[in-house]
Amino acid sequence: MSRPIKRSFTIAGHRTSISLEAAFWEALKAAASEQQMPIARLVARIDDARRGGGGLSSAVRVWILRHYRASTDR
Repeated sequence: MSRPIKRSFTIAGHRTSISLEAAFWEALKAAASEQQMPIARLVARIDDARRGGGGLSSAVRVWILRHYRASTDR
């Protein structure tokens, strides 16, 4: 298991950063490519859709899990 890697993005006009393990970054990059959008735009969509007090990094991990679960249900 790799240590988390931190990357910064601009979302809704403000800078933010998220920390994910390499496997999550690879999955996020692949999902963004599938949806034909930059990673930053996908992260912004995940940010817009999240509810509750959880952090953005956690929201991205959960989104990736749901995305790949949904793809195996097809």
